[in-house]
Amino acid sequence: MRYSRQNMVLELINKYEIETQEKLCQLLKESGYDVTQATISRDIKELQLVKTMSPSGKYKYVQHREEGPISNRFVKIFKETILSVDAAGNIIVIKTLSGCANAAAEAIDSLNVDHIVGSVAGDNTILVVIEDTKYIPELMAKFKELL
Repeated sequence: MRYSRQNMVLELINKYEIETQEKLCQLLKESGYDVTQATISRDIKELQLVKTMSPSGKYKYVQHREEGPISNRFVKIFKETILSVDAAGNIIVIKTLSGCANAAAEAIDSLNVDHIVGSVAGDNTILVVIEDTKYIPELMAKFKELL
C-alpha cells in the first residue's frame, strides 16, 4: 500500500502544482487513499520531495533529482516490487506488484544505463526499449543482479 500511495504522490505532484501537505492529503483522499498529515510528511521525506518555484510564481512540491549512482531506496523498491524480468526482441518486459510499475520504472530510469532508449510503465508492467538486441543479455544480467 505504501509504494502504491507514494507512486500516487509522484503522479499528483507531476500533474498539479501542490503547495501544501494539506492539498496533497486532500488529493490523495480524492484518489481513494485514507491518509493523515503524518503519513504525508513521511512520504515527502522518503520520496525526497522539495519545494521549488513553479512558472506561475508559486512554490510546489517536486522530486529532488540527484545525479550519480542509484539510491538505496530505489534498489529496495526494485527488489521488493519486481516479480519477473523477460526479454522479447529489443524490449525487456518487467512485471511488478500491482500499482508499483511507475516507482520501479523510476528506479530503472535513475540508473542512467547505456543502451536504454526509454521505458513505459503501466500499473504492473514496464516496457524497457533497448537500442539493439545485442545489448539484451548485458541488461538482463544487470537487472537480475539488482534483484
